[in-house]
Amino acid sequence: MKQQFRKHSSPHRKIKAGMVIRMVNRKRIIEEFKELVAIDSPSFGEREMADMLTKKLTALGFQVEEDGAGKVYGGNAGNLYAYLPGELEGPPILLSAHMDTVEPSRNKKAIVKEDGTITSDGTTVLGADDLSGVTAILEAIRSIKEEKLPHRSIEILFAIAEEVYIRGSEVFDYSFIKAREAYVLDLSGEIGTAALKAPTLVSFEAVFTGKAAHAGFAPEEGIHAIGAAAKAITSIQMGRIDKETTVNVGLIEGGLAKNIVPETCILKGEVRSIRHEKALEETEKIRAAFEKSAAESKAKLTFTTSYGCLAYETKEEAPVVKRFAKACQELSIPTLYVETFGGSDNNNFVRNGISGIVMACGMSDVHSTKEHTHINDLEKCTQIVIKLLTSKNEFESEGLIQ
Repeated sequence: MKQQFRKHSSPHRKIKAGMVIRMVNRKRIIEEFKELVAIDSPSFGEREMADMLTKKLTALGFQVEEDGAGKVYGGNAGNLYAYLPGELEGPPILLSAHMDTVEPSRNKKAIVKEDGTITSDGTTVLGADDLSGVTAILEAIRSIKEEKLPHRSIEILFAIAEEVYIRGSEVFDYSFIKAREAYVLDLSGEIGTAALKAPTLVSFEAVFTGKAAHAGFAPEEGIHAIGAAAKAITSIQMGRIDKETTVNVGLIEGGLAKNIVPETCILKGEVRSIRHEKALEETEKIRAAFEKSAAESKAKLTFTTSYGCLAYETKEEAPVVKRFAKACQELSIPTLYVETFGGSDNNNFVRNGISGIVMACGMSDVHSTKEHTHINDLEKCTQIVIKLLTSKNEFESEGLIQ
């Protein structure tokens, strides 16, 4: 998950006298993060990563299962589901991060600076999105087991293909999940930041079909599909429509040669809105505008849509948020609740009745070769996860979502 917008911050308190901050192994965090970064794990090519994480989770005592999500999309690995029973009362806590990384991701290498900043060599992404989340989850569980801390039962979902419209978690069988609360480690921003609201994303494809003709000898016999598409683009508003909604046409394809009136032109774009109804409304406006442009140009239009994710809002009063706030307060980490225009696996969790939030986990400048993280952020995120897993069930398990 990427860009976020400030909503408001909630108060936090200092650590009480005698309260212990669970220390984690900083050196081990760095070494494990570097180990995971070195694994190539593009979307639908997560096989080596899945094998490594299966090995690590099994060593920690988890029962691990891999589903058939990869086969659905022609990939080479499925989602990993893992379960570890706990001693504390209450339903399990679900932790999640994704295994895939965006391109350029081949031959990644994590370089640790003297100040604790971790970067790539500048030719690839780092993969902190989302290996920072994966690393924090693994280190938190190791620390809990080493210190023999009583903990809630733990469920983990390491998903494939999150970066391509959350496809892996979309086809996961949620009958496996016993948890009613999820913490998705997949957000930029200061540690202590959590996204409680995310958008509906509607992808659209518009195919304009005209009539081919020779551009020099008989242009008047043709129907210019690119011209019809150009008229359509200029007839709609793009960019930020309002504080809740964005529109973009990102791809255009058409034409066979310079001297042929183009018969076909394809536009591909998206609509995002924090409000599901607004996303549908804006999409219908685009459809109507494109139909008008096609008719005026005497071209035909085929307009299709699909969902990348569906909007949700987790209320601040939800137990999943209260538990996160308490964990941060005990660590003296300020909390900041935001809304985001990026989708995550949490969109699919909420669709399937699981109350979730998306936690900042130490990723910056994601989806670029300037991506970086910092050991302090990885450590603080790990400490929050430890608190979440070792806290007693003080809150009701049913979340407030819409």
